[in-house]
Amino acid sequence: MTTAHHALTAQASDAAIDTACRMLRLPTMRAHAADTIARAEREGLSYAGFLAELLMAECEDRDRRRAERRIRAAHFPREKSLREFDYSVNPNVDPAVVNNLATCEWIAKGYPLCLIGDSGTGKSHLLIALGTTAAMAGYRVRYTTAAALVNELVEAADDKQLGKTIARYGRVDLLEIDELGYLELDRRGAEMLFQVLTEREEKSSIAIASNEAFTGWSRTFTDPRLCAAIVDRLTFNASIIETGTESYRLARSKAQKNKAAG
Repeated sequence: MTTAHHALTAQASDAAIDTACRMLRLPTMRAHAADTIARAEREGLSYAGFLAELLMAECEDRDRRRAERRIRAAHFPREKSLREFDYSVNPNVDPAVVNNLATCEWIAKGYPLCLIGDSGTGKSHLLIALGTTAAMAGYRVRYTTAAALVNELVEAADDKQLGKTIARYGRVDLLEIDELGYLELDRRGAEMLFQVLTEREEKSSIAIASNEAFTGWSRTFTDPRLCAAIVDRLTFNASIIETGTESYRLARSKAQKNKAAG
């Protein structure tokens, strides 16, 4: 038994395409259909070429929307990109090392990343920018500060939800912990943070930014054995970038002040 095909008018065809795209949830194809049809007629595109253009536009837009969702889910506090990082004002940071990290191979292997340096030297910029790059590449990323993470873990423990919270942080491909070393953690908070690190050990990547060298972490983690265990987990197979001691923000402020005075 064959199905009869009836020729549609141009108006009916447009309506059918619009309806079908809505039903099949193809918003990009729906938005581009009229322009692509007009160009196909004008340039003599083949049926296959016409269809390929619409399908590729839909795929590319879906990839973009998925990347945007992953970036929102990461909870970055602000937008930062690698192309905005000014290596000329911080010669301590090697562009080749950062470009290698931007390939996300270290995330695929579950390796850690440690950014160590004083305030204003670009640690958070690199942390957010590399996390954004990873999210755009398809990885699930979560950004938090050390204080916010510990507070969340303590509240979860009080609500008897600690296991679920640790498991949730264990499922992301890259966990980024900023401002580690700014505040002293009590033993309970430090132990909970250690549980998160253990959950991810040698399976999924952790990236941290700290204003303290590892030798100074005993002020954050007051238990020496726990401190040593945390440092061990964060440095095994890690990429370590030392961003130095000269604040970029302070240097820029001074330059602007001198320019104004001049």
